[in-house]
Amino acid sequence: MQELKIGIIKEGKVPVDRRVPVTPTQVETLLNTYDNVTVHCQRSDIRCFEDSEYQQAGAILVDDVSDCDIILGVKEVPINMLADGKTHFFFSHTIKKQEYNRGLLQTILEKQIRLIDWECLTNLQHQRLIAFGRYAGIVGAYNGILTFGKRYNLFHLRPANECFDMEDMQKEYSKVKLPAIKIALTGGGRVSKGAMEVLTGMKIRKVSPVEFLTEYFNEPVYTQLNTRDYNQRIGGGSFSRDEFYQNPANYESSFGQYAKKADILIAGAFWDPKAPVLFTKEDANRSEFKIRVIADITCDIEGSIPSTIRPSTIADPVYDYNPSDNKEESAFADEGNITVMAVDNLPCELPRNASEDFGKEFLKHILPNLVGEDKDQIIERATICQNGKLMPDYAYLQDFVDGH
Repeated sequence: MQELKIGIIKEGKVPVDRRVPVTPTQVETLLNTYDNVTVHCQRSDIRCFEDSEYQQAGAILVDDVSDCDIILGVKEVPINMLADGKTHFFFSHTIKKQEYNRGLLQTILEKQIRLIDWECLTNLQHQRLIAFGRYAGIVGAYNGILTFGKRYNLFHLRPANECFDMEDMQKEYSKVKLPAIKIALTGGGRVSKGAMEVLTGMKIRKVSPVEFLTEYFNEPVYTQLNTRDYNQRIGGGSFSRDEFYQNPANYESSFGQYAKKADILIAGAFWDPKAPVLFTKEDANRSEFKIRVIADITCDIEGSIPSTIRPSTIADPVYDYNPSDNKEESAFADEGNITVMAVDNLPCELPRNASEDFGKEFLKHILPNLVGEDKDQIIERATICQNGKLMPDYAYLQDFVDGH
């Protein structure tokens, strides 16, 4: 059996990302499972795990991984670190024709690199097999509650990135003392499930959307809203999930009813630009619009939430949105403002846990298809390009590559 050299690259993107695609313990498992695989780990001073931990697990420490067959990373690889003709795994942020990564994709094609995008690794039901979404939800919900506590001077939590890991962060939950507020959470995937772990961990009661709208509670509560709960057919008629995803223009937002009741919005739902926005800046100006803290985990700029003017950073996670002038102001500047948390790399705040989950999914769902036969074409479907050409599923990117 041919030897396979797997390289773990040092993350080179700025701001620094401390996550890893596989942890030292997982490297050890991998090496014990596959006789023909060796792991080469590029020395790094920024990872959430030490180089020595990888060495003890059996990885070979190197300064350069460009001679490896497969190179694993998390974020976009800087152009000067790309290895000609090799297979690279990372989140490329190119499949939606992201302008800022046009040069990256052009270079990948020039260097005849085989690019496999983590985001595109799916099963036959088109469900993603590997993602950091759960931790985006966990940290996003935590930050939302932290921000509410800070805004109203109710309690002070340590930021997630100052906690060693999730277990350490969970020690902060006992400090949360909320009045009888209502929290609306959108989405039904990994992100919202992660957010619910935190809300439940903080002993915040979950209620149905109908109860949320119609009942009074003397304790903090939250509701989880799926697409059907806040979108309605234009001109009436019942909601059809299939129709909504195929022809979202036939629908309009009905989120306003929740905005009149909610104090906090945690936005965890994927948004298609063809779908209705959650609310408009005109809605945010209405006196009955009650939401004063928004944790926008999705962080779509100029997307479904008009108050998300820009992404924020882990170091400076919140800003205020002045709805009457449609502009950003400093955080907690005015009672009439909406305070926005829109950090766009939330899993980086708990890099150890996020990496452990990610690596577990890699070993279970992805690696067997790399080492053995790619039976369900999982790797093939996620391959954006190879040998200097876009793969058929990604041929739509050609005009983007050509600069049109």
